[in-house]
Amino acid sequence: MKKKYLVLAVLAIMSVSCTDNDNIVDSSISETNAPIVNTPTGANVGEIMVKFKPEISGMLDKARTRAMGGVMTRSGLPSMDEVLDIIGTYKFERIFPVDQRHETRTRETGLHLWYMVHFNKNIELSKVAEDLAKVGEIAQIEYSHNIQRAYDPKIKPTFVSKQAIKRMAATRSSRDAVFNDEGLKHQWGYINDGTAFNDDMNKWEDHVVPPVAGVDVGCDVAWGMCSGDPSIIVAVLDEGVAWDHPDLKQNMWINAPEIYASKEDADGNGYTGDRYGYNFVSDMGYISYDEATDTGHGTHVAGTIAAVNNNGIGVCGIAGGNGEPNSGVKIMSCQVFSGDKGVTIYQEAKAIKYAADNGAVVLQCSWGLNSGLANPLTYVPGYTSEEEFVKSAPLEKEVLDYFIHNAGSPNGVIEGGIAVFAGGNEYAAMAGYPGAYSGCISVSAVAADGTPASYTNYGPGINIAAPGGDSDYHKCNEGNIYSTLPPSICEDPSNPYGYMEGTSMACPHVSGVIALGLSYAVQKHRHFRAEDFKTLVFESVDDVYGYFQDTKTYWLNYGYVGQVTPMQMEPSNYRNKMGTGLINAGKLLQAVATGGVEISVPNVYLDVNGFTKINFSKYFKNSNGLSFTCTLTDNTIAKLESTDYREFTITGLKIGAVKVSVKASNNETQEFYITVRKGAGGSGWL
Repeated sequence: MKKKYLVLAVLAIMSVSCTDNDNIVDSSISETNAPIVNTPTGANVGEIMVKFKPEISGMLDKARTRAMGGVMTRSGLPSMDEVLDIIGTYKFERIFPVDQRHETRTRETGLHLWYMVHFNKNIELSKVAEDLAKVGEIAQIEYSHNIQRAYDPKIKPTFVSKQAIKRMAATRSSRDAVFNDEGLKHQWGYINDGTAFNDDMNKWEDHVVPPVAGVDVGCDVAWGMCSGDPSIIVAVLDEGVAWDHPDLKQNMWINAPEIYASKEDADGNGYTGDRYGYNFVSDMGYISYDEATDTGHGTHVAGTIAAVNNNGIGVCGIAGGNGEPNSGVKIMSCQVFSGDKGVTIYQEAKAIKYAADNGAVVLQCSWGLNSGLANPLTYVPGYTSEEEFVKSAPLEKEVLDYFIHNAGSPNGVIEGGIAVFAGGNEYAAMAGYPGAYSGCISVSAVAADGTPASYTNYGPGINIAAPGGDSDYHKCNEGNIYSTLPPSICEDPSNPYGYMEGTSMACPHVSGVIALGLSYAVQKHRHFRAEDFKTLVFESVDDVYGYFQDTKTYWLNYGYVGQVTPMQMEPSNYRNKMGTGLINAGKLLQAVATGGVEISVPNVYLDVNGFTKINFSKYFKNSNGLSFTCTLTDNTIAKLESTDYREFTITGLKIGAVKVSVKASNNETQEFYITVRKGAGGSGWL
């Protein structure tokens, strides 16, 4: 039985007299109750999220400052604190920690106004929400739910022996011999020559449905142009990534100032010990991936994106480089699942913002709510429209918008970020949210012959298709997706690879292709707005619908019960509902070469005595081996210093503006301006 409580009726807002305008509270803000969104059904007891009105941000800041070094328990607002006292609040925290590098844009987007209230778990949750709604300073109240995997954690990966890998490697065709990784022959999603399931040359067993050549993401063409670039960071929101995996370690993102899993925040971003990312489940820098009930899911999707290529072992990553040091894209592990545990919406939101603030430009998310059209006898249906999602999940929507609009850089290859989600595995005629949100990319899955995977969602919300596997149809493990796994969960720890399937596996194919396209943009010095790059992705496809049959028979749970439960689906019902088509990396890279705009040296804004660093090699084509010299029209306004003649430190000396001419050792020249202001912010304005 939940304990009910009585709140005193005096919740009117008091006028505050002070000189700080941020602390002046308009009594009119208490006239209406704050809306309560989401539902208490299934919500986490003892916690609730609130968003305050911007008028009182200064008062909240003062309360947070007073609690500096200790746990914040009260807001500093009389009416709010009255409720906090009664419900036994033991922690009252700003959801997004202060990161001074990005605090300005955090405030501009209003994310600094979101707080989490932790209180006595015996208090009735809905009553807390109702009484908080009467607090005039609160703009919105949202119940805290756990996020949901887009896959069944009870389904474990399947494995292939080292001997089978070697046999299949021996039959590798010239098309898939781009790199020397033994497992590449198993990765039909990259290069499919029609023989991927067979280690004895096209001698198919009668019951196996074979693959069809050409049903892949076109890596053979793309890898001839680019194989990855370390400046592109992909945040994997999933189970923890095995950062020390022999086929992943070289391509893990490293937050250099941090000591792994330490209790110190060396870089001041609000998170301790986050060297390879952060564990948002346990709120620590220690990335876990070997709990008894872990599936290896996060490591598996990371391998599809960025397993190290051409290192003679294991598998390839779509953007895993060419085997040379520091040649592949980087994986940032933002852990949101661990064993049987998963994060709440507010921890998920922190993970998304962390990714944007620490350099990720692609968000890889193989999870989400069930489709709103999922069979209610088997699944709990999710949102059925974008309007419902936006109304019911404001924090999630706001932080996704933050990533989409604030990741990347206006001076880099992409301004904004791209969030990629699994479309869902509920056999349903619409995608699940948040992936179905129009700001994201939602991915459907195809089998190795191009037909819709038997489980895939389709229809509204789905944007594009990619290889996801379908063992119930192909009736063999090889019909699934082969990638990296933590050694601790493998039958043979010395062979840490295995098969998984789902839109969860289709999703990283798209993330990997996007990361490869952005890597090529680095190589070609092209700049894109995120929205424009998404358009290129949707246009860079093959026609998947040509593979659709009249009927398709699959065997439900074939891996567990065998050829016992035949089911039929009609791929014609999926026509034009699997997105724009099957993503093609070669086509995307070709579009990148001529798309966007040329990257050039940006103008720089500095405070007096402030400084920043700039690496000119990022802004000149074919810059390997080039050195640079700079000429200023006025050496009294700013100075440039360098020890390697590639990266320069710019220091503001006095108020003014100066033109700088940068000359490369190949005689190419660019010009830019340095503006020095007193009290300049990130934009150079007061």
